[in-house]
Amino acid sequence: MVRNNQIQNEDREDNENRIAILIDGDNAQASMIEQILVESGKYGNATIRRVYGDWTTPNMSSWKDILNIHAFQPIQQFRYTVGKNATDSAMIIDAMDILHSDQVDGFCLISSDSDYTRLATRIRESGQLVVGIGEKKTPRAFVSACNVFIYTENLKRRSRSGGGTGRRKTNNLTTQERELVELVSQAIDMVGPDDDGWTRLSEVGTALRRIDPGFDPRSYGHRQLSQLIKGHGSQFEMRKIANGAIIEIRLRD
Repeated sequence: MVRNNQIQNEDREDNENRIAILIDGDNAQASMIEQILVESGKYGNATIRRVYGDWTTPNMSSWKDILNIHAFQPIQQFRYTVGKNATDSAMIIDAMDILHSDQVDGFCLISSDSDYTRLATRIRESGQLVVGIGEKKTPRAFVSACNVFIYTENLKRRSRSGGGTGRRKTNNLTTQERELVELVSQAIDMVGPDDDGWTRLSEVGTALRRIDPGFDPRSYGHRQLSQLIKGHGSQFEMRKIANGAIIEIRLRD
């Protein structure tokens, strides 16, 4: 018996790409973690999540709260010389181990450091996807070595201008409802809507579980995701196509 539950049908996605997110904690911003997860989620399911750095130093403190919330594994690398970043070596070695173990189909490398240029090139030579995320100061060599490179400045700009809920009218919503609208908006962005803003609800359901594995429509008083979206008609539009076999949603203007 198959239940019409948009979330339950997507718990298992054997055919989707597996992505390793490797973050140079000394060279990336912890405040960008949600945008990083949304962007990397467009290319696959982040089965490996690691943050590298010297966790004994004050500059890594901003990452500590992020680890448990988003299930990242901290990788300790001591600095043996003052002023020298040893994180890149540890991250490169781990990346090569992961590459040769066939655990993933692609990598998301988070850094603005040119030291990862050869690593990105080597991964591409193996036929795997390389997504880079870093600041606009990132050397062109590293940018060109990736299949896709996303500048964090663009992620910040989109977040402020409405990539998530942004400036949407949510003043009349409760805190829980605002969090829900933000979460669904991130999931829609992760999937990538069509030119008219429509996205399949089933794909949004999969994205929601990537962003928050504990997501459940019942937490918001609804048994199904479609009922939950319909109950927030002021924020989302919903339609059925293909004789009702497919449900699509989009953000209201």
